[in-house]
Order: sequence, then C-alpha cells, then structure tokens
Amino acid sequence: MLNYKQIIANKINAPLEKAELVSLITETADDAFGDYAFPCFKLAKVMRMSPVQISEKLAGEIELDDVVVKVEAVNGYLNFFVNRGSLINDVLNDIAKAGAKYGNDKVGKGKTVCIDYSSVNICKSFHIGHLSTTAIGSSLYKLYTALGYKVVGINHLGDYGTQFGKMIVAFKLWGDRATVEREGVKELQRIYVKFHQEEVNHPELTEQAREWFVRIERGDPEAQELFEFFKRITLHEVMDIYARLNVKFDSWNGESFFNDKMDKPLQMLRDKGLITESQGAQVVDLKDYNMPPCLLVKSDGSSLYATRDIAAAIWRKNEYDFDKCLYVVAYQQNLHFKQFFKVLELAGLTWAQDLVHVAFGMVSLEDGSMSTRKGNVVLLRDVIDKAVAKSLEIITEKNPNLPNKEKVAEQVGVGAVLFSALENSKIKDITFTFDRVLNFDGETAPYLQYTTARCNSLLEKAGAWKKSKVAADLRALDNAETLRLCKLLAAFPQAVKDAAFKYEPSIVSALLIDIAQAFNRFYIEHRVISDNVAEQNARLQVVEATGTVLKKGLSLLGIESPEKM
Repeated sequence: MLNYKQIIANKINAPLEKAELVSLITETADDAFGDYAFPCFKLAKVMRMSPVQISEKLAGEIELDDVVVKVEAVNGYLNFFVNRGSLINDVLNDIAKAGAKYGNDKVGKGKTVCIDYSSVNICKSFHIGHLSTTAIGSSLYKLYTALGYKVVGINHLGDYGTQFGKMIVAFKLWGDRATVEREGVKELQRIYVKFHQEEVNHPELTEQAREWFVRIERGDPEAQELFEFFKRITLHEVMDIYARLNVKFDSWNGESFFNDKMDKPLQMLRDKGLITESQGAQVVDLKDYNMPPCLLVKSDGSSLYATRDIAAAIWRKNEYDFDKCLYVVAYQQNLHFKQFFKVLELAGLTWAQDLVHVAFGMVSLEDGSMSTRKGNVVLLRDVIDKAVAKSLEIITEKNPNLPNKEKVAEQVGVGAVLFSALENSKIKDITFTFDRVLNFDGETAPYLQYTTARCNSLLEKAGAWKKSKVAADLRALDNAETLRLCKLLAAFPQAVKDAAFKYEPSIVSALLIDIAQAFNRFYIEHRVISDNVAEQNARLQVVEATGTVLKKGLSLLGIESPEKM
C-alpha cells in the first residue's frame, strides 16, 4: 500500500525534517475534512507567522496529482484529500495478499525483547490480581513477535523467601500429601492461612519457619524435596490456566535461580563505591535522585527483591543480549523499579536505559478487592469458569443449534476475561463485571468475535465467489461507509507498532472496536449478498478483509475467533 503520510510529507515545504513531518500527519476523524491532516502550529515560531497564515501559504505550494487530489487550509491545518478509490483498492489488495500476516513487520529482525510477566507465586493462588500482568505481557509477546523480534517470555517465579519455611512448618503440622495432591494450591493456601492464625499465639512457629528456610537455602534434602513438591503442585495448576489463556513462556527462572548469582553484582557495586552502610544494612544512597536508599542487604545478611532483580537483569543481559527488557508489574512497584534501574545506571551499565517498567492498574470484582494473607482471594480459574458458563447460557439462548457450543463458549468466556484487561489504558484500575464483559452488543470481545463470525457467515453464504467470472464492480465501494471502514483497516499495521512500542495493547483493542462498528454500519447500509454479482463480489472483498483483520487483531490479544456463533 502507498505510504500516504510519506507522500504528503514530501509535498509540504516546511522547515522540519521529513520524519518529523510524517509523525505530525494524522488521519482525519471526519471524511468531510479530508483524509489526512497536518497541523501548522509547531511552525509558527520558526516561520514567524500565524498557523492560519502558514496553512494558507503551504496549501498554495502543494502540487496535486493522482494520489493527492485536493488540499484545503482550515484553521491552521492542512487537510489532504487522497484518491479514495485507490486507497480502498490498495488496502483490500494488501490484506488479501498478506492474509493472516497483515500487520506483521521485519522492524525487529535481529533484535531481542525480554518480557517479564505474570510471575506467579509458588504455594499461592493464581487469582484475579494476576489477570492484567498475564494478559498485557502475553499480548506484548505476540505484538513483538509479529514485528519480527525474538521474544523471550519470562515467568519470574516467586519461589524464594521465609514464606516457604512457613509452608513446610504448616505442612508438617496440618497437611498431608494425599490431600495436597487432590486439592492442590487450595489446600496449600488453607494451611498457610492457618499458620498465620496460629503464629499470633505461638511465636515459636516463626523461628521454626526461619530455620526451615535456612535449610532450603543450604540444600537440605528434606527441605528441598518438600519445596519441589510445593512447586510441582503449583505449576500443575497454573499451566492449565495458561493453556486456556493462550499464554506461553520461554523461561521459568524464578527468584531462587538467582540465589547464587548475587555476590558478583554486589561486589561490583562495592568496587564502584556505590554501597554504603546504614544501621548495619548495605544500601545505595539515591537522595540526589529524590528517592529513598535502595536497600540491598539487610542487617542480618539476607538479600532483598532489589538485590535479586539486579542479579537477574545482569544475567538476562549476558544470556539474551536483549535490546529491551520489559517488566509488566503493577504501578505499586514504581519506586522499586526506579531504584534498581538507577543503581544499574550508576554502575555504568549503559543498557540500563533499555529496562522498562510497564506499569498497570489493579483489578477487583464488583464486591471489592482481595485480602491474600487472610485467604480471601478470587481465583482466576473461577472467574474464567464463570465467564465460560455464562457464555454458554447466552449462546444456548441465542443460537441453540450451534455446533460445538461448549468450545465456542470457552473461546468467548476466555476472550471476555482477557479483553477486560486489554480494552483500556493499562494504567487504569479495572472493576471486573461479568454482565459488561459478556455483552454481545457492547465494546467487548464477544462483540468482536460475533462480528468476525458474521464476516465468516457472509463469505460462506456467497460460496465460491472468488472463482466467479463476473468482475467486481468497484463502484459499489464508492460510499462513506466503505471508505471509513477501509481507512480503519489501513491503520491496523501502524496500530500494531504503536501498541508494541508504547507498551499499550489497548491501542489494538480500540481500533478493533472501531473496525467492528464501522463494518456493522457498512453491513446495514449496503446489501452484501445480492443478485447483482458484480456489486456482491466487490463488497465481499471488504467483508473478507474485515474478517482477516479482526481475527488477526484478536489473536494479538490472545483471543480466539470462533468460526460460527
């Protein structure tokens, strides 16, 4: 497809670099004002004229041709009208040629991105609070892969700390293998909660837990065997959830993996004179950067999150030589990431600038948030199961004879849960509501899936339309609805890049909603299956292109598209 923004930029005689001109050109929201707009406000200081005067001057200098057919100066903007028939034809041909690869790019060829996301805790429930990190991280994985990057998905397991000493004590006092094998993490969570209840009146339990944790660190066979048992039980459950969510990882190296990899980074920081002592603890003073000190070693000699994260970042750079390393973690950890990123920067590691904290908001249900330590958690598995069950109810009511209803309900329910974490800016807090996320008429995953299925249904009704000897009458596409839809389809490849580079999958989500709404307006206004085969074949190209882009976009969000609904 023609790069309209580049073509327009080459026509603008302004004192800016062409790349900057391209970045300032945007699609218009209203086709009546053209197809692309260039704001002249940034030129006012350089050209010493008002934006209105500048737009009028530049408009008079634009050379029109078969691509750019008209230009208007309006209130400090240059509005460009392109050959709309060519635009529609170009985007339909591009999508037909690329198919499922539409939106892919080679911009990341030879580059590596590490993405640290989900990062479940061993012995703890995989709850609704893990939804955002899992959904956002998985979508970024798919987005960067589509752009040609080598992507390393990392599940940095929470498998280190005194809580595992507590688990061993709790298991020995109130647990047994058969029950844990049968009940899984639910049973581990039960005895963990009981430990905290009993610990209040029996402080000796705390000391026993410390002793067992030391035994884990020293490689004591019994302690190690129990720890590995707990880990196996936890991962067995979470792997099932990951499979349902279409999530994958390439590395499961958790905190414990870096237990023996902290000495060298600490010594490096000492050698550079960055570590000072404060009340027996070892810290890096960050007051010059308006941050509290970064605590690395406690007074009792034990390490902290920052120590292990520093060691992990250095190991990952050595192992993967990443161009970027993303940490998809809630905004409550903003300070933690600012601190340890700054420590690595002060250590002279230039690649510290390639570490990115992808912060996101919190998730809660309608009845409030959760209290993990007290055991009051909402399991993600239960949320998914309920969404699937509700989907099956709706599908059975709307289309009782649909084949494979259970499979479709799984795709719709899982899609609804994932989309709820990806539909808005990632930094916003989310209140999860089943009725809203499963609304087939709202701005939801089921709405997108239903629209995709509608495209499939139209193509199926048309039969072997591609083999028709009747040429498509492209005049049938000369209307406002088709133009608006094709402009949105043309915007998809850039949306994929923007979503990846801005770490914001909601950019794709929002565009898909716009595409689905535009398609449904097109569908209402223009009869697709008709006796006029030439018009029908032209409109079927639009239907096929729309279905292709919706399915591809949903896949980048980790959401499947049922063929029928």
